[in-house]
Amino acid sequence: MKETKKALAGERNESLCWDALATEMVADCEVFVVHKTSAQSKCKLKKKSHFHTIKCNNWVNIIGITDDRKVVLAEQFRHGIRDLTLEIPGGCIDDTDASPAEAARRELLEETGYSADAWSLLGEIHPNPAIQDNLCFTYLAEGIKKIEEPRFDSTGTERIASILVPLSEIDNLIRQKSITHSLVVTAFHFLLLERPDLFA
Repeated sequence: MKETKKALAGERNESLCWDALATEMVADCEVFVVHKTSAQSKCKLKKKSHFHTIKCNNWVNIIGITDDRKVVLAEQFRHGIRDLTLEIPGGCIDDTDASPAEAARRELLEETGYSADAWSLLGEIHPNPAIQDNLCFTYLAEGIKKIEEPRFDSTGTERIASILVPLSEIDNLIRQKSITHSLVVTAFHFLLLERPDLFA
């Protein structure tokens, strides 16, 4: 209980930490790199073990909303589950992006053809800190308007269908498992926390 109170107060419990002793790259998979790290625990046992982690770029997610409170969603095939998913626009922050906000503007335009003048950061999270080291930044783009056709990546493997859905229907889409991507569900949670006025 004492340690729990410390954690809730923002105090670090250093005995839970591990020191990295050595790290080697196991595989370069283009969009991410797998590393194997030898580490030793800081607890009294000084346990040693190996851990595999994934290093990848930080990501952005965008909740784009029209003036009449419709959200642009992206339907696409995901190879991890071998099925279609319903998501919000998003992607990797490239080395050429000046900032996460710039990456968000680029991804929204490329994937949907929509643009917006009003942008705000809703929050940032670690997608899976057990094995990944990256962050996902969630942005709100208000008053979106379609200004051009989508421009998918040059590999020819990206195919996205954009649809507009009333914001009021998002809860139902999550409940009925039409939206199952954890980062998308988290994005709408951020929206509810930071902009409850949009749900009024």
